[in-house]
Amino acid sequence: MSKAFTKEDSGVEQADDELEESSPIPKGTKNYMTPAGAERLRAELKHLLSEARPEVVRTVSWAASNGDRSENGDYIYGKRRLREIDRRIRFLQRRLDNAEVVDPAQQKGDRVLFGARVTIEDEQGVRKTYRIVGIDEADPARGDVSWISPIAKALLNTRVGEVVSFRSPKGEEDLEVVAVSFV
Repeated sequence: MSKAFTKEDSGVEQADDELEESSPIPKGTKNYMTPAGAERLRAELKHLLSEARPEVVRTVSWAASNGDRSENGDYIYGKRRLREIDRRIRFLQRRLDNAEVVDPAQQKGDRVLFGARVTIEDEQGVRKTYRIVGIDEADPARGDVSWISPIAKALLNTRVGEVVSFRSPKGEEDLEVVAVSFV
């Protein structure tokens, strides 16, 4: 069968469906994120829509005008890149549509809630600080953990002085909540 009679985008829809199914956001819940996280996603979406995509479209149009597309690397790569950009745009739009922006500065009290910066102490007396953020904002190297991560789930709704059990790769650990802030 000639390639001319196949639908190019058939794999894109399937990939989007797979992406939706594999989403770490529990069904029926919002995609919680901080204002800074939402702004980063909006900025990426704006960049893709106003700069990256138009640039690739120009390249593909130019490459298509050169004639034979079957061996035209610029055309083939450009079309692939365009599909990747479009997939990312749809992903970002869905994430932002389902976003529930929670400003940590508006949170009060001594309980661990979304957006809290939590200092814990383990059984060996080692202190670590985590910030509970949205799924798309998680950066464990900086101490930013997703609200659905095991450590965040163990800490949510606890208060200063409480001890929680947490199953880590090392095994069962007891962690004491030492400080909670929403800065």
